[in-house]
Amino acid sequence: MSIRLPSAAAAILALAALATGCSATGASTGASSGGKIVAVGAENQYASVISSVGGKYVQVSAIESNPNTDPHTFEASASVAQTVSQAKLIVQNGLGYDSYMDKIESAAPSAGRKVIVAAQLLGLPDSTPNPHLWYRPSTMPAVARAVAAGLAAIQPAHAAYFRANAAAFDRSLRPWYQALAKFKAAYPNTPVATTEPVGDYMLQAAGTRNLTPFAFQADIMNGVDPAPQYVSLQTSLFNQRKVKVFLYNQQVTSSLTATFLSAAHRNGIPVVGVYETMPTGYTYQSWMLAEVQALQKAVASKVSTPRLTG
Repeated sequence: MSIRLPSAAAAILALAALATGCSATGASTGASSGGKIVAVGAENQYASVISSVGGKYVQVSAIESNPNTDPHTFEASASVAQTVSQAKLIVQNGLGYDSYMDKIESAAPSAGRKVIVAAQLLGLPDSTPNPHLWYRPSTMPAVARAVAAGLAAIQPAHAAYFRANAAAFDRSLRPWYQALAKFKAAYPNTPVATTEPVGDYMLQAAGTRNLTPFAFQADIMNGVDPAPQYVSLQTSLFNQRKVKVFLYNQQVTSSLTATFLSAAHRNGIPVVGVYETMPTGYTYQSWMLAEVQALQKAVASKVSTPRLTG
């Protein structure tokens, strides 16, 4: 599941009171005591990109960063609202994925705040069905460029530094792109199954065929009971060994998804875990590369990687 609208009413009320006190006086400057730009990534993968681009001139926080919890249970607290209200630069996903950020930002408006929305950078309509944009190869280069421009607008003296770091970030993604291309060439049209569309953009870039109907994936993503025919079809993918690998959302599970996991194990189909927040011990770049390497091991050697450990 991924489209979520957390209940943040209490946090927003608290922030509204906070904003009344801060905005009028200019107390919230968006700079730490060390003069660094205070920045926030709604999810830690976006915070990772901010850190790569901003380097020594940013102080970065991630609102969602625990890969061992269901991100759909997240609710913005007063402390989260305060963190967001003090930021001078914010990066969020969009497409309804982190809409609590919009509510907090609206409750404490700031003319000088730079808000970067990944979906908008990519020109995606609000109706885009798959919000897991961090698995899309074109997303983070666009985010890095926007972060560099946003930080340069805040601290013009360091603009060249930010641009250089954004360019270096682009280069650091080459091993991921190369791994995707290598997999696509070596294992074209590999049949796979998934629970949700979390890693679908990566799977498309790797040239696989996802045999799980998107309608089924969307139902699981949105917490809707799938139609019985979709459940039967998904089960048959494992029992008839029609797929080479099963990609399983490690952060959002249910009794239904557990039955598919058991079916995959029972039929010798390797499992690869995918995530909605970056696992501990990884940068964005190393995380994406690790996912493709796990996919390759599953198909080439039937080795499961149910969890990534940095």
